[in-house]
Parts: sequence; C-alpha cells; structure tokens
Amino acid sequence: MDTLAVLLKGPRQLTLEAVELTEPGAEDVVVEISHSGISTGTEKLFWTGEIPPFPGMGYPLVPGYEATGQVVEAGRLSKLSPGDHVFVPGANCFENARGLFGAAAHRIVTKADRVARIDPALGAEGALLALAATARHCMAGLNKRVPDLIVGHGVLGRLLARLTIAAGAPAPTVWEIDPTRRLGAEGYEVIHPDADTKRDYEAIYDASGQGALLNDLVGRIAKGGEIVLAGFYSEPLSFAFPLAFMKEARFRVSAEWTPDDLMATRSLIEAGALSLAGLITDTRPVSEAAQAYPHAFEDPACLKMILDWSDAA
Repeated sequence: MDTLAVLLKGPRQLTLEAVELTEPGAEDVVVEISHSGISTGTEKLFWTGEIPPFPGMGYPLVPGYEATGQVVEAGRLSKLSPGDHVFVPGANCFENARGLFGAAAHRIVTKADRVARIDPALGAEGALLALAATARHCMAGLNKRVPDLIVGHGVLGRLLARLTIAAGAPAPTVWEIDPTRRLGAEGYEVIHPDADTKRDYEAIYDASGQGALLNDLVGRIAKGGEIVLAGFYSEPLSFAFPLAFMKEARFRVSAEWTPDDLMATRSLIEAGALSLAGLITDTRPVSEAAQAYPHAFEDPACLKMILDWSDAA
C-alpha cells in the first residue's frame, strides 16, 4: 500500500512523493489524514539541517507530529472503528523513509493506542492537540507553579496563557518583540520586554526557544524563582553564575507531552475550558507544501500553518 507524503530528502529539499506503507496488524488502524500542522520548532531545525543529534534522525524523513483524520481501516484488536475521527501524533510506518514524526502523509498506519478520538467538529483545530498537551505538560503536576511571565506569543505561548487563566490563576504577562504577534491576547497583557520593569517573577516560562535570553530571565525572577525551558534549543545553553547564585535560581526543562496530558487536554477542550480558536493563521493545500514550509518558518505573522490533504490523490 502506497501513500502520498511530504518527504524531506535533506535540508531544504522537500518534495511530495509516494511512499510505501507497512502492512497494518490486528492492533493497528489506517488513518486518512485531513489536516496536518507544521511545527516551527523541531521541524524547522530538520528543514534547516540544524537539528542536534537525535534518536531516529536521518533523511529521507516524513515530518509532522500534529495531524487529524478519519479511521478508514481498524484492526480487530484496535478498539476503534472506521469513521472515528482521531488526533494522530505521528507514525513510523514507511518502508522507504524514516518516520521519526511521520504524520505529514495522506494515509498512515499506527497502533490504535497512539491516537485519540476527537470531536469531528474541531476540524483542522484537532491538529493542535499536541501543542495544547505540550503546554499542559509544562504546567501540570506536583510542585509546579503556573507562569506569571511567558516569553513568546506564538501558539505555545498563547496556549500557556489560556491554560493559566483556565486554571483560575492570575493572568500572566507575556513578552513579545514582534508587533504583529502582540495581537490576539485573550484576558492577559502582551508587552515588549523593554516595557517591563518587573524583576520579581516567581515562574517564567520561555516559549521562545531563544537560549540567549537566559541571563536576562535570571535577572527577572524573584529569589528562589523558576525558569521553565518550554521551547526547543539547538545550541548549548549557558548563563552567568553569580546572579543565578544570588537569586537561588531554579531551572526546569519541560519534555514532550504524555498520554495523560493528551487526555486531560482533550477534556478541557470538550468542556469549553480551553479554546483552540484563532491559533491557525494559514492553511494551504498539500500540493503547495514546498511553499508552505518555508513560509511557516520565515513569516512571523504565520502562527500555525496547516496543510489541507483533501486534494491529495
């Protein structure tokens, strides 16, 4: 069984090609993808070739870990049925390409327990579930403070702010240097860092991925305050020790979401406590994938680029 897929053959070498799928088993489902998202974090690093050594790294690669679609075949042990709408966090189901992420394909084969049923009314927004679960993973759990400062007003920063408000906590301050991205706040303030004089934040969540900001962030926390690294950083991180010593600074790295985060986030969305509205700014047909990827990475006005697979052959 073949399928059309986005294929990264090397840095900045992106095509649409037919790739061979592995045979589905009794616990697998075959999902026809309707929409897939382009990540401006890790996928951008694969696009530029700047990704640090990573298990499973290599080309050719089918990118994508944000997708939604409909089950078209279900194995007898899958507990799913044809017609179910699901979120797909990627798949490793290609015979002649790496599937480190693997969701940017017309059809994918994956274990049923890796996908999550979602309301079909979400449409393309269903592809945002991974980012929402990532934001929830940053904040949920014992001994974690909600942010009072968020750095970066991209999709992850907006989701962190929305989750903070949904938790009943005071609205956070959000930093953003790009004037176009300072728009769209819902119940919180977005300001340029230079306009902020506060230097006693308890919990700063960096969603920018800009490691060069670390020293400035240390100077902005209260004594014993925490800096949460919520982005993806391609370069080694460093900071000046004396100020961090005086502040008794704490650093926490937030990893990828877990299945529990995904289920909890889905419940928040279904209950109306968390909205995904307004986060998708650009949608392109998959036939324009070669233009969509650089646009997603290079245009700051593009918060989230979604590929529409409805025209896939």
